[in-house]
Amino acid sequence: MMAMSEKFSLEFNLKAGENNFMSKNNKAFVGWIKSAPGITISGSIILAVFATIYSGPYILVNVIITGGMLALVATGLTLILGVLNIAMFAHGEYFMIGSLTAYYVFTPISNYVNENPDSILAITGPLIAIALSMISGAIAGVISEKIVFGPLRRRSTDNWVMNSFLLTVGLSVLLINLHQLIFGADFKGIVRYWGGMPTEIAGVFISRDRIMAFIISAFIVLVFWLFMTYTRTGRAIRAVSQDVTGAQIVGINIENIVLLTIALSCALSGVAGGSLLFMYPSYPTMGLEPLYMAWFVVILSGLGNILGAVVGAFMVALLKVMTVEYVGAGWDFVVPSILIMMVLIFKPSGIFGSEVRGVLDK
Repeated sequence: MMAMSEKFSLEFNLKAGENNFMSKNNKAFVGWIKSAPGITISGSIILAVFATIYSGPYILVNVIITGGMLALVATGLTLILGVLNIAMFAHGEYFMIGSLTAYYVFTPISNYVNENPDSILAITGPLIAIALSMISGAIAGVISEKIVFGPLRRRSTDNWVMNSFLLTVGLSVLLINLHQLIFGADFKGIVRYWGGMPTEIAGVFISRDRIMAFIISAFIVLVFWLFMTYTRTGRAIRAVSQDVTGAQIVGINIENIVLLTIALSCALSGVAGGSLLFMYPSYPTMGLEPLYMAWFVVILSGLGNILGAVVGAFMVALLKVMTVEYVGAGWDFVVPSILIMMVLIFKPSGIFGSEVRGVLDK
C-alpha cells in the first residue's frame, strides 16, 4: 500500500509540474501576443492573409520579394547605427553604387551571351555582377571610413551623432553629384538577368529574376545572421556595440571592428542594388527610395535591432504593397510616414523596444 501511495504521489507531482510548466508557457505566449511585437506581427499576418484572399496571391509574392531586398538595406543601416551610432543618410548611395557596378559588369556579359547563348555566362554572369556589386559597396564603405568617418572620430567625439549625421548628408550629396558628373543622369538598367519563361506559383507568374532576388536576399541574411551569432568576429562586433571599454579590455581591436562594420553595412546595401537592377535602373538619385524605406524599417523595429530589422522589413513591404494596391502609387510614402510618426509618438524605442548602444556612446 505504501508503494502504491508513493507511486500515486509521484505521478500526481509530475502531472502537477507538467501542468504548471504548460500554464507558464501559455501565459508567456498570451503575454507575447498582447505585447507590441505580438500585436504588430499578428496584425501583419492577418492583413497579409486578408489581402491575399481578397486581391490574389500576387500581393504576397510582391511583399516577400520587396521585403527580402529591403531587409538587406535595413540590416546594413541598423548595423552601422547600432555599432557606431552613425545615422547613415548616405546609405542609399551605396545601393546606387551597387546597381551602377552591376550595370557596367553585366552589360558586356549580356552582349557576349546574346552572341553565344550556350555560354556558361548565361547562368553565372548575373551572379558575377551581383557579387561585384557587393564588393564595390564594401570598398566604397572602407573608403568612406578612411576619408570621412575615421578622421572625424580621431579628431573629436563631441556631438558625434549630429556631426556624423551632417557628414553623411554631405556624403550623399557628393556621391549623387559624382554619379551625375562621371556617368551622366541617364537611366542605366537592364531588361532581365536570367532568360526563360516565368515560373507559375499559385496562379501567379513570377520572373526568374524576382525568384533569384529573393533567394539571394534570404541566403545573405541567413549567412549574415550565422556570422553575427556564431563566429568570433561576429561576437566581437556585438561586444563592441554593447560595451566598447569591455571589448578593449578583452583585446578586441576597435579600429578593425569599425572598419569591418562599415564595410559589411555598405556591402549589404550594394548587393541589394545589384540584385534589383532589373527593377531599379541606376541613376543619380535612385538611392532615396531605398534609404527612406530602410529608415522606416529601422524606426519601426527599433534602432540598432538587427533581427527586428528583418521582421520590420516585411512589415513595411506589406504596408507599401497594400498602399499601392488599395490607395494609389502616389501614396506609397505617405502612409508609411504616418505610421512612423505614430510609432515615434507612442513608442519611440520602436516596436521591439531597442536602444542604440554604440562605440561612441557616453
